[in-house]
Amino acid sequence: MKNIILIGMPGCGKSTFGKILAQRLHLTFVDADTYLEQKEGKTIPELFAVSESCFRDAEERTIQELSQKENLVIATGGGVVKREINITHLKKSGRILFIDRKPEDIVSDVEVGTRPLLAEGVQKVFDLYKERIELYRKSADVTVENKGPLDKVLDDLLKTLRG
Repeated sequence: MKNIILIGMPGCGKSTFGKILAQRLHLTFVDADTYLEQKEGKTIPELFAVSESCFRDAEERTIQELSQKENLVIATGGGVVKREINITHLKKSGRILFIDRKPEDIVSDVEVGTRPLLAEGVQKVFDLYKERIELYRKSADVTVENKGPLDKVLDDLLKTLRG
């Protein structure tokens, strides 16, 4: 089976929904950021401390490698869309779902300080959303809004995948 790839803002629910989808669909869940840290032997904040470019290079290698595999639900990093080559690899390997969660919902629900790119504060979430929203929409095969109860969003994701 082709992969299911989840894209979206940090805190939009990629990992949460990815784990549940993988379980329901009998696939393997992979958090691309965790996979990257294991392969690189460094944390994302350590890579960012060198430079964002250093991190994005590692992310690109990770995406290329994961795209060679099958039967995965992949939760990507929020900035995966910043390099078009990542989307090219991901599209070849499966279906890309954009989990669209509004920035006001993210900041009310997520510990912003625990996310490297969001550590600058609440305004950064709004700025990133504005910067990336068109990239997410352009990259996705389908968009599912993360608004409302978890079960409803999960049902929407499953319907999209079956439809």
